Amino acid sequence: MRVRLESIGCRLNIGEIDAMARDLAAAGHRVVGPGEKTDLCILNTCTVTSIASRKSRQLIRQLRRGNPESKVIVTGCEAEIAPREIRAAGVDLVVGNADKDRLLELAEAGGLLETPRADPDAQALFEPGGTTKTRAFLKVQDGCDNRCTFCIITVARGVGRSLPVNTVLNEVRDLQQLGYREVVLSGVHLGSYGHDLGDRRGLQHLVEHVLAESDIERLRLSSLEPWDLAADFFDAFSNPRLLPHLHLPLQSGCDETLKRMVRRTSRAEFSALVAGARQSVPEIAISSDIIVGFPGETDEEFKQSIDLVEELAFSRLHIFRYSRREGTPAAKMAAQVPGPVAKERSRRMHQLAADLEQRFNSNLVGRTADVLWETAESHDGALRWSGLTPNYVHVTATTTPDEDLLNRITPAHITEVVPGGVIGRIRN
Repeated sequence: MRVRLESIGCRLNIGEIDAMARDLAAAGHRVVGPGEKTDLCILNTCTVTSIASRKSRQLIRQLRRGNPESKVIVTGCEAEIAPREIRAAGVDLVVGNADKDRLLELAEAGGLLETPRADPDAQALFEPGGTTKTRAFLKVQDGCDNRCTFCIITVARGVGRSLPVNTVLNEVRDLQQLGYREVVLSGVHLGSYGHDLGDRRGLQHLVEHVLAESDIERLRLSSLEPWDLAADFFDAFSNPRLLPHLHLPLQSGCDETLKRMVRRTSRAEFSALVAGARQSVPEIAISSDIIVGFPGETDEEFKQSIDLVEELAFSRLHIFRYSRREGTPAAKMAAQVPGPVAKERSRRMHQLAADLEQRFNSNLVGRTADVLWETAESHDGALRWSGLTPNYVHVTATTTPDEDLLNRITPAHITEVVPGGVIGRIRN
């Protein structure tokens, strides 16, 4: 069967869809893209904000209109939170997060997915750089035990739970056999990996196992809550295969705002963590998330937040203007920040973020970095390639039309900073 897969939201959602694509291909199905004839559409939804919920439902309608003869299955966080409304949209099957790993089995049982004869060559239908990228997002943990007042994900994903180490190791080895050069360990609350298995340093131990018991060339970590990292966690980065990039969500640089958010950190604790990471791993890039306009955020609280962001000099910053999400404690808080005020704060934070990113990327000019090349597009009779450095800086480089860099790791001499990344020159 021809199956189209779509995902909206976090990288964990992307990882789940990529895993589903590999399973479909291994079973003999063909994963197709937009515009191709489709027998079945599967959508992995998001509900982290009211905007994400709205976009998820819009995408359901688009899939229905664009593929009128196709069956449609919807899963993910929006399907978990609002299954009745999703069914009313005319989908054929709604699968909550608890059953997401059994989605293909449920689709077969419901007659939505015919089981073809297994084809040993079917893996060729799904290759790195084809329907997915050369990096694989591997979900090793799901659920969250935090209680951040702005977040609905604890409700949508449930309590924290981890894959056994041996299962992760087998997945990593399988991904390497498929040709992936980089694996990104992902989770809703990745830093809590292993806690449910009785190991309070589970993530640290998992990283050590993957580096010691697999040959994957590049290992990267997705978002980590700052309170989950012990001081000696950064020792693992002495192995160059563990890439020097951490995404540590700050959310606010004001202690009072952090308390209202029920974030288990403070300005001082977060700053000390960042300082320790940079002392242990001088080349490390630290990116973060920030919310502006959270209920009760005064001008002074925002000033503290923007001052701390500037002081910490993040390499990249994801900025979210707070939007009320029904079902969360923050939605009921007094002193909701007026829209125009939050918009102006977002503008100022975005400007600072752009300045900080340019400052960080400028440090690479004149240096050489190993780049994993992921995509290419034609440009003035040449190919313009795009890829990532170990510390997660986007690099573009131009080659002749016949030079194939896809899924290769090559050194690039960095020559110039541009918005959103740098320009490099391939070094042979």
